[in-house]
Amino acid sequence: MLPASLKHGFTALAFSALLLACRSTDQQTEWKPTFKLIPSEKFYFNSFVDCNMAEAWVGDTFRIFPGKYGEDPLWGDARDLKFADGKNADEAFLSKADAFTEPRMPKNAPIGTPGLHGAVWFETVYQQPDDPTGKTLYAVYHNENYPSTLPYDAKTGKGYKNEKWPQGLQGPTSPAAVCRIGIMKSVDGGRSWENKGLFLEDLQPRLILKPHNTSNTFAGGVGDPSAVASGDYLYLFYGEYGFPGVYNEATYDRKTEWSGQCISVARIALKDLDNPVGKAKRWDGKGFNAPYNGVGQPIASLQIPTTEGGGPASSPTGGFHWGPSVSWNTYLNGWVMLMGKVTGPSWAGSSIHISFNPHKDLGEALNSQDWTKPQLLLDKPGFFLWYPSLQPMNTPEDIANKHTCLRLGRKARLFVKNIKPEKSEYLSEYVIEFGK
Repeated sequence: MLPASLKHGFTALAFSALLLACRSTDQQTEWKPTFKLIPSEKFYFNSFVDCNMAEAWVGDTFRIFPGKYGEDPLWGDARDLKFADGKNADEAFLSKADAFTEPRMPKNAPIGTPGLHGAVWFETVYQQPDDPTGKTLYAVYHNENYPSTLPYDAKTGKGYKNEKWPQGLQGPTSPAAVCRIGIMKSVDGGRSWENKGLFLEDLQPRLILKPHNTSNTFAGGVGDPSAVASGDYLYLFYGEYGFPGVYNEATYDRKTEWSGQCISVARIALKDLDNPVGKAKRWDGKGFNAPYNGVGQPIASLQIPTTEGGGPASSPTGGFHWGPSVSWNTYLNGWVMLMGKVTGPSWAGSSIHISFNPHKDLGEALNSQDWTKPQLLLDKPGFFLWYPSLQPMNTPEDIANKHTCLRLGRKARLFVKNIKPEKSEYLSEYVIEFGK
């Protein structure tokens, strides 16, 4: 029998899904976006990418921030978070490896002290609109830690216990990571950054451990985010990999785990970006009410039903969408989300999917939840496809409107990370064209 708290959660989720189904039926009679992929010349990216591509226009310069920075006992400490410039998006993306510049980043704090721990990847850059220079930037970052870099502190409840820890990507002796999401700020266009703290995290009680976690992915946590501004808030779409409550080996149920995963949404007031810790709220099935380290509810329409192969993130058979990349489309007058799909261990999955949302104001009623059921955009059997994103090109429209991955028009370039055992490439082979 389910506890009363879980019964309440399922009831709220079912009620929300019913309302969204009714609203979506009415909206889809008026708003039916279409899309097609047009083969194009291949664009090979010449620097390290393992995340969403973060970018901004700084004056008349298009600046991109790929890469990874910080301590990582599994893969080795990294200094690959760099930026490159161009007069347009194509020029920046085609930059040679030696044209990238390493920004000044905050140092990792000693173990057991406050500060930045683990490695970070920039996933989205929000540009403060009232700075005419364009140099005030907020980077939303994905952060990964292990029991060795962030050991458990009983006084604060932060950190992780190295007990029954699940396996990582490098085999039985490697540990899985735990992901968190934070914010950094730059006032010089991204040449230097100051860590502002965590946006979201899951604590030790929600981690999924042995013997149940056998996916070779994460021990739990929140990550792979994409953030967009709407009204007075920054909305964060992210992957939820933790248990929706307290994980208990003796009472574990895989369907309960599945119910709390995987693409979710939280928000933080724009005025709180300089001091974000504890300020974000997660969607809880009715509104943005759950705390930044609490239990929320995923976006129901983006979950894969168990009857259609859906499963929990800790399962080696996969069955969930992940890695959202969200943009406002000026031609469709709506939001577009790309995402990957995990179908096996170690993030296996060869397909990219797309979903739409017609509501400019994501804060009103259930608007942040009103996404269409994901449709197949691209499938490349034999590959792992990660981190899809839509990017502007060098067209007069894209340049004049200073389009980025957060705001695009009728056509955009599709980038994705193509992975095979022998090589990994971040590239574009298609232009996407939308219709209505």
